[in-house]
Amino acid sequence: MGAPLRLSVLDQSPIRKGGTAAQAVAETLALAQLCDRLGYHRYWLAEHHSSEALAGSTPEVLITRVAALTNRMRIGSGGVMLPHYSAFKVAENFRMLETLFPGRIDLGIGRAPGSDQRTLRVLADGRSNWNDPASYPYQVRDLVAWLHDALPEDHVGRGVTAQPSGPTAPAVWLLGSSDESAALAAHFGLPFCFAHFINPDGGDAATRAYRAHFRPSALHAEPAAMMAITVLCAETDEEAALLATSREVWAMRLLARGEAGPVPTVEEALVEARTPEAQRWMPRLRRRSVVGSPRTAREGLERHAASYQVDEIMAVTICYDFGKRKRSYELLAEEFGLAPS
Repeated sequence: MGAPLRLSVLDQSPIRKGGTAAQAVAETLALAQLCDRLGYHRYWLAEHHSSEALAGSTPEVLITRVAALTNRMRIGSGGVMLPHYSAFKVAENFRMLETLFPGRIDLGIGRAPGSDQRTLRVLADGRSNWNDPASYPYQVRDLVAWLHDALPEDHVGRGVTAQPSGPTAPAVWLLGSSDESAALAAHFGLPFCFAHFINPDGGDAATRAYRAHFRPSALHAEPAAMMAITVLCAETDEEAALLATSREVWAMRLLARGEAGPVPTVEEALVEARTPEAQRWMPRLRRRSVVGSPRTAREGLERHAASYQVDEIMAVTICYDFGKRKRSYELLAEEFGLAPS
Protein backbone atom coordinates (compact mmCIF):
# COMPACT_ATOMS: atom_id res chain seq x y z
CA MET A 1 0.00 0.00 0.00
CA GLY A 2 3.02 2.29 -0.14
CA ALA A 3 2.61 3.02 -3.86
CA PRO A 4 0.11 5.60 -5.15
CA LEU A 5 -3.32 4.16 -5.87
CA ARG A 6 -3.71 3.18 -9.52
CA LEU A 7 -7.05 3.83 -11.18
CA SER A 8 -8.50 1.72 -13.98
CA VAL A 9 -11.86 1.45 -15.76
CA LEU A 10 -14.40 -1.32 -16.24
CA ASP A 11 -16.85 -0.39 -19.01
CA GLN A 12 -20.12 -2.32 -19.38
CA SER A 13 -21.26 -0.16 -22.34
CA PRO A 14 -24.54 0.90 -20.69
CA ILE A 15 -27.57 1.70 -22.83
CA ARG A 16 -29.63 4.63 -21.59
CA LYS A 17 -33.39 4.95 -22.01
CA GLY A 18 -34.13 6.44 -25.42
CA GLY A 19 -30.68 5.50 -26.66
CA THR A 20 -29.42 2.60 -28.73
CA ALA A 21 -26.84 -0.15 -28.35
CA ALA A 22 -24.85 1.44 -31.20
CA GLN A 23 -24.72 4.70 -29.25
CA ALA A 24 -23.52 2.81 -26.16
CA VAL A 25 -20.67 1.27 -28.13
CA ALA A 26 -19.75 4.66 -29.61
CA GLU A 27 -19.68 6.09 -26.09
CA THR A 28 -17.37 3.26 -25.01
CA LEU A 29 -14.92 4.24 -27.74
CA ALA A 30 -15.09 7.93 -26.80
CA LEU A 31 -14.71 7.21 -23.09
CA ALA A 32 -11.73 4.92 -23.69
CA GLN A 33 -9.91 7.66 -25.61
CA LEU A 34 -10.66 10.15 -22.83
CA CYS A 35 -9.43 7.82 -20.10
CA ASP A 36 -6.28 7.07 -22.08
CA ARG A 37 -5.52 10.80 -22.23
CA LEU A 38 -6.33 11.21 -18.52
CA GLY A 39 -3.82 8.60 -17.41
CA TYR A 40 -5.91 5.60 -16.34
CA HIS A 41 -3.95 2.34 -16.18
CA ARG A 42 -6.33 -0.25 -17.66
CA TYR A 43 -9.56 -0.27 -19.60
CA TRP A 44 -11.59 -3.48 -19.46
CA LEU A 45 -14.69 -4.40 -21.47
CA ALA A 46 -17.46 -6.54 -19.99
CA GLU A 47 -19.45 -9.44 -21.46
CA HIS A 48 -23.25 -9.47 -21.30
CA HIS A 49 -25.70 -11.16 -23.65
CA SER A 50 -29.17 -10.25 -24.96
CA SER A 51 -29.35 -7.25 -22.62
CA GLU A 52 -31.43 -4.11 -23.10
CA ALA A 53 -29.11 -2.31 -20.69
CA LEU A 54 -25.56 -3.39 -21.50
CA ALA A 55 -24.27 -3.51 -25.09
CA GLY A 56 -20.90 -5.20 -24.60
CA SER A 57 -21.53 -8.74 -25.82
CA THR A 58 -18.12 -9.56 -27.32
CA PRO A 59 -15.20 -8.01 -25.42
CA GLU A 60 -12.65 -9.80 -27.60
CA VAL A 61 -13.97 -7.85 -30.62
CA LEU A 62 -14.41 -4.53 -28.86
CA ILE A 63 -10.89 -4.77 -27.39
CA THR A 64 -9.49 -4.62 -30.92
CA ARG A 65 -11.11 -1.27 -31.63
CA VAL A 66 -10.45 0.22 -28.20
CA ALA A 67 -6.78 -0.77 -28.31
CA ALA A 68 -6.42 0.74 -31.78
CA LEU A 69 -7.86 4.06 -30.58
CA THR A 70 -5.69 4.30 -27.45
CA ASN A 71 -1.97 4.38 -26.78
CA ARG A 72 -1.08 4.04 -23.11
CA MET A 73 -3.63 1.93 -21.27
CA ARG A 74 -3.68 -1.83 -21.01
CA ILE A 75 -6.88 -3.05 -22.68
CA GLY A 76 -8.67 -6.21 -21.64
CA SER A 77 -11.77 -8.21 -20.87
CA GLY A 78 -13.66 -7.85 -17.67
CA GLY A 79 -14.27 -10.54 -18.44
CA VAL A 80 -14.67 -13.40 -20.89
CA MET A 81 -17.15 -15.88 -19.38
CA LEU A 82 -14.98 -18.91 -20.00
CA PRO A 83 -17.52 -21.76 -19.49
CA HIS A 84 -19.40 -20.61 -22.60
CA TYR A 85 -16.39 -21.28 -24.82
CA SER A 86 -13.52 -23.52 -25.78
CA ALA A 87 -10.43 -22.60 -23.79
CA PHE A 88 -8.41 -23.15 -26.96
CA LYS A 89 -10.49 -20.69 -28.99
CA VAL A 90 -10.25 -18.05 -26.26
CA ALA A 91 -6.48 -18.56 -26.27
CA GLU A 92 -6.42 -18.05 -30.05
CA ASN A 93 -8.48 -14.86 -29.79
CA PHE A 94 -6.23 -13.35 -27.17
CA ARG A 95 -2.99 -14.50 -28.78
CA MET A 96 -4.15 -12.59 -31.86
CA LEU A 97 -4.90 -9.53 -29.73
CA GLU A 98 -1.48 -9.79 -28.10
CA THR A 99 0.13 -10.00 -31.54
CA LEU A 100 -1.71 -6.89 -32.69
CA PHE A 101 -1.05 -4.94 -29.46
CA PRO A 102 1.97 -6.55 -27.76
CA GLY A 103 2.35 -5.88 -24.05
CA ARG A 104 -1.05 -4.18 -23.70
CA ILE A 105 -3.61 -7.00 -23.47
CA ASP A 106 -5.29 -8.37 -20.31
CA LEU A 107 -7.48 -11.47 -20.35
CA GLY A 108 -9.89 -11.32 -17.43
CA ILE A 109 -11.97 -14.49 -17.12
CA GLY A 110 -14.97 -15.46 -15.02
CA ARG A 111 -17.65 -18.12 -14.84
CA ALA A 112 -20.85 -16.10 -14.38
CA PRO A 113 -23.43 -16.54 -17.18
CA GLY A 114 -23.62 -12.85 -18.10
CA SER A 115 -27.18 -13.40 -19.24
CA ASP A 116 -30.67 -14.51 -18.28
CA GLN A 117 -31.50 -18.22 -18.17
CA ARG A 118 -33.14 -18.33 -21.61
CA THR A 119 -30.12 -16.70 -23.25
CA LEU A 120 -27.89 -19.03 -21.27
CA ARG A 121 -29.59 -22.06 -22.82
CA VAL A 122 -29.05 -20.63 -26.28
CA LEU A 123 -25.38 -19.93 -25.55
CA ALA A 124 -24.95 -23.44 -24.19
CA ASP A 125 -26.25 -24.85 -27.49
CA GLY A 126 -27.77 -27.87 -25.80
CA ARG A 127 -24.88 -28.61 -23.45
CA SER A 128 -26.24 -29.44 -20.01
CA ASN A 129 -22.88 -29.20 -18.24
CA TRP A 130 -21.86 -25.77 -19.60
CA ASN A 131 -20.89 -24.49 -16.13
CA ASP A 132 -19.80 -27.60 -14.28
CA PRO A 133 -17.81 -26.33 -11.28
CA ALA A 134 -15.52 -29.34 -11.58
CA SER A 135 -14.61 -28.45 -15.17
CA TYR A 136 -13.81 -24.77 -14.75
CA PRO A 137 -10.40 -25.21 -13.07
CA TYR A 138 -9.32 -27.43 -15.96
CA GLN A 139 -10.47 -24.79 -18.43
CA VAL A 140 -8.38 -22.19 -16.60
CA ARG A 141 -5.38 -24.50 -16.55
CA ASP A 142 -5.68 -25.27 -20.26
CA LEU A 143 -6.22 -21.65 -21.24
CA VAL A 144 -3.05 -20.51 -19.50
CA ALA A 145 -1.11 -23.45 -20.95
CA TRP A 146 -2.25 -22.71 -24.51
CA LEU A 147 -1.40 -19.04 -24.15
CA HIS A 148 2.16 -20.03 -23.23
CA ASP A 149 2.47 -23.19 -25.36
CA ALA A 150 2.99 -25.17 -22.16
CA LEU A 151 0.53 -28.08 -22.25
CA PRO A 152 1.64 -31.08 -20.20
CA GLU A 153 3.04 -34.08 -22.06
CA ASP A 154 -0.02 -36.25 -21.41
CA HIS A 155 -2.61 -33.63 -22.45
CA VAL A 156 -4.92 -34.65 -25.30
CA GLY A 157 -4.19 -31.31 -27.00
CA ARG A 158 -0.42 -31.63 -26.85
CA GLY A 159 1.01 -30.43 -30.16
CA VAL A 160 -1.97 -28.15 -30.89
CA THR A 161 -0.79 -24.53 -30.93
CA ALA A 162 -2.81 -21.40 -30.26
CA GLN A 163 -1.67 -19.12 -33.05
CA PRO A 164 -0.28 -16.62 -33.65
CA SER A 165 2.53 -17.56 -31.30
CA GLY A 166 4.97 -14.93 -30.12
CA PRO A 167 7.38 -13.83 -27.41
CA THR A 168 4.71 -12.27 -25.17
CA ALA A 169 1.28 -13.36 -23.93
CA PRO A 170 -1.78 -11.64 -22.46
CA ALA A 171 -1.90 -11.25 -18.69
CA VAL A 172 -4.57 -13.58 -17.28
CA TRP A 173 -6.71 -12.33 -14.37
CA LEU A 174 -9.31 -14.37 -12.52
CA LEU A 175 -12.43 -12.36 -11.75
CA GLY A 176 -15.04 -13.16 -9.16
CA SER A 177 -17.43 -12.07 -6.45
CA SER A 178 -16.80 -14.92 -4.01
CA ASP A 179 -14.02 -16.71 -2.16
CA GLU A 180 -14.15 -19.57 -4.70
CA SER A 181 -12.61 -17.46 -7.46
CA ALA A 182 -10.05 -16.09 -5.03
CA ALA A 183 -9.04 -19.61 -4.01
CA LEU A 184 -8.69 -20.68 -7.64
CA ALA A 185 -6.53 -17.67 -8.46
CA ALA A 186 -4.31 -18.44 -5.46
CA HIS A 187 -4.04 -22.10 -6.52
CA PHE A 188 -2.90 -21.27 -10.05
CA GLY A 189 -0.71 -18.34 -9.01
CA LEU A 190 -2.70 -15.83 -11.06
CA PRO A 191 -3.80 -12.22 -10.40
CA PHE A 192 -7.27 -11.74 -8.92
CA CYS A 193 -9.92 -9.01 -9.12
CA PHE A 194 -12.91 -8.98 -6.75
CA ALA A 195 -16.20 -7.59 -8.10
CA HIS A 196 -17.30 -5.41 -5.18
CA PHE A 197 -19.84 -3.75 -7.49
CA ILE A 198 -21.63 -7.12 -7.64
CA ASN A 199 -21.12 -8.33 -4.08
CA PRO A 200 -20.08 -5.83 -1.38
CA ASP A 201 -19.80 -8.52 1.31
CA GLY A 202 -16.65 -10.44 2.08
CA GLY A 203 -14.46 -9.18 -0.72
CA ASP A 204 -11.79 -7.84 1.59
CA ALA A 205 -11.58 -11.18 3.43
CA ALA A 206 -11.52 -13.13 0.14
CA THR A 207 -8.71 -10.96 -1.20
CA ARG A 208 -6.67 -11.32 1.99
CA ALA A 209 -7.18 -15.10 1.84
CA TYR A 210 -6.01 -15.03 -1.78
CA ARG A 211 -2.78 -13.37 -0.69
CA ALA A 212 -2.30 -15.76 2.22
CA HIS A 213 -2.75 -18.90 0.11
CA PHE A 214 -1.09 -17.70 -3.09
CA ARG A 215 1.12 -20.34 -4.69
CA PRO A 216 3.93 -18.77 -6.76
CA SER A 217 3.76 -19.82 -10.41
CA ALA A 218 6.05 -19.63 -13.41
CA LEU A 219 4.20 -16.45 -14.40
CA HIS A 220 3.81 -14.71 -11.04
CA ALA A 221 6.12 -14.96 -8.06
CA GLU A 222 3.90 -12.70 -5.95
CA PRO A 223 0.12 -12.19 -5.64
CA ALA A 224 -1.49 -9.30 -7.50
CA ALA A 225 -4.98 -8.15 -6.57
CA MET A 226 -7.39 -5.36 -7.29
CA MET A 227 -11.06 -4.64 -6.74
CA ALA A 228 -13.78 -3.25 -9.00
CA ILE A 229 -16.36 -0.89 -7.52
CA THR A 230 -19.12 1.39 -8.75
CA VAL A 231 -17.97 5.02 -8.65
CA LEU A 232 -19.81 8.23 -9.43
CA CYS A 233 -17.99 11.49 -8.90
CA ALA A 234 -19.47 14.98 -9.43
CA GLU A 235 -18.67 18.52 -8.36
CA THR A 236 -20.61 18.09 -5.10
CA ASP A 237 -21.84 15.22 -2.94
CA GLU A 238 -25.42 16.28 -3.66
CA GLU A 239 -25.02 16.22 -7.44
CA ALA A 240 -23.28 12.85 -7.34
CA ALA A 241 -26.07 11.33 -5.22
CA LEU A 242 -28.65 12.69 -7.64
CA LEU A 243 -26.89 11.28 -10.70
CA ALA A 244 -26.38 7.91 -8.99
CA THR A 245 -30.13 7.47 -8.61
CA SER A 246 -30.44 6.34 -12.23
CA ARG A 247 -28.04 3.44 -11.75
CA GLU A 248 -29.46 2.49 -8.38
CA VAL A 249 -33.04 2.32 -9.64
CA TRP A 250 -31.85 0.41 -12.71
CA ALA A 251 -30.00 -2.09 -10.47
CA MET A 252 -33.00 -2.40 -8.14
CA ARG A 253 -35.29 -3.25 -11.05
CA LEU A 254 -32.87 -5.95 -12.18
CA LEU A 255 -32.25 -7.51 -8.78
CA ALA A 256 -35.71 -7.19 -7.28
CA ARG A 257 -37.83 -7.89 -10.36
CA GLY A 258 -35.54 -9.32 -13.01
CA GLU A 259 -36.18 -6.31 -15.26
CA ALA A 260 -33.06 -5.74 -17.35
CA GLY A 261 -34.21 -2.58 -19.08
CA PRO A 262 -32.15 0.48 -20.08
CA VAL A 263 -30.76 3.01 -17.60
CA PRO A 264 -33.58 5.43 -16.67
CA THR A 265 -33.39 9.21 -16.61
CA VAL A 266 -32.70 10.94 -13.30
CA GLU A 267 -36.23 12.33 -13.28
CA GLU A 268 -37.81 8.90 -13.74
CA ALA A 269 -35.49 7.35 -11.19
CA LEU A 270 -36.26 10.00 -8.56
CA VAL A 271 -39.97 9.18 -8.73
CA GLU A 272 -39.33 5.47 -8.26
CA ALA A 273 -36.72 6.09 -5.56
CA ARG A 274 -39.51 7.34 -3.28
CA THR A 275 -41.39 4.02 -3.32
CA PRO A 276 -41.21 1.65 -0.32
CA GLU A 277 -39.48 -0.97 -2.46
CA ALA A 278 -36.74 1.47 -3.42
CA GLN A 279 -36.33 2.66 0.15
CA ARG A 280 -35.54 -0.94 1.12
CA TRP A 281 -33.11 -1.47 -1.74
CA MET A 282 -31.23 1.81 -1.98
CA PRO A 283 -29.05 1.44 1.14
CA ARG A 284 -27.94 -2.02 0.01
CA LEU A 285 -27.11 -0.79 -3.46
CA ARG A 286 -25.16 2.20 -2.17
CA ARG A 287 -22.84 -0.24 -0.32
CA ARG A 288 -21.55 -1.35 -3.72
CA SER A 289 -20.52 2.20 -4.55
CA VAL A 290 -18.46 5.24 -3.83
CA VAL A 291 -20.54 8.33 -4.64
CA GLY A 292 -19.62 11.95 -4.02
CA SER A 293 -17.43 14.95 -4.70
CA PRO A 294 -13.78 14.40 -5.66
CA ARG A 295 -12.68 14.55 -2.02
CA THR A 296 -15.46 12.21 -0.87
CA ALA A 297 -14.75 9.80 -3.71
CA ARG A 298 -11.05 9.76 -2.95
CA GLU A 299 -11.63 9.09 0.73
CA GLY A 300 -14.00 6.25 -0.13
CA LEU A 301 -11.68 4.64 -2.65
CA GLU A 302 -8.68 4.90 -0.37
CA ARG A 303 -10.70 3.34 2.44
CA HIS A 304 -11.65 0.40 0.24
CA ALA A 305 -8.07 0.04 -1.03
CA ALA A 306 -6.83 -0.19 2.55
CA SER A 307 -9.50 -2.73 3.47
CA TYR A 308 -8.78 -4.90 0.43
CA GLN A 309 -5.03 -4.29 0.70
CA VAL A 310 -4.78 -3.40 -2.98
CA ASP A 311 -2.97 -0.63 -4.82
CA GLU A 312 -5.29 -0.60 -7.85
CA ILE A 313 -9.03 0.01 -8.14
CA MET A 314 -11.20 -0.44 -11.21
CA ALA A 315 -14.02 2.10 -11.42
CA VAL A 316 -17.40 1.17 -12.94
CA THR A 317 -19.40 4.31 -13.70
CA ILE A 318 -22.98 4.24 -14.96
CA CYS A 319 -25.29 7.23 -15.15
CA TYR A 320 -27.88 8.46 -17.63
CA ASP A 321 -25.96 11.48 -18.97
CA PHE A 322 -22.83 10.52 -20.91
CA GLY A 323 -21.33 13.96 -20.34
CA LYS A 324 -21.65 13.47 -16.58
CA ARG A 325 -20.14 9.99 -16.90
CA LYS A 326 -17.09 11.42 -18.64
CA ARG A 327 -16.89 14.21 -16.07
CA SER A 328 -16.82 11.65 -13.28
CA TYR A 329 -13.65 10.10 -14.70
CA GLU A 330 -12.13 13.55 -15.27
CA LEU A 331 -12.73 14.59 -11.67
CA LEU A 332 -11.25 11.36 -10.33
CA ALA A 333 -8.18 11.75 -12.50
CA GLU A 334 -7.68 15.30 -11.27
CA GLU A 335 -8.18 14.37 -7.62
CA PHE A 336 -5.71 11.48 -7.77
CA GLY A 337 -3.17 13.42 -9.82
CA LEU A 338 -3.09 11.05 -12.77
CA ALA A 339 -0.60 11.99 -15.46
CA PRO A 340 -2.48 13.21 -18.56
CA SER A 341 -0.98 12.96 -22.01
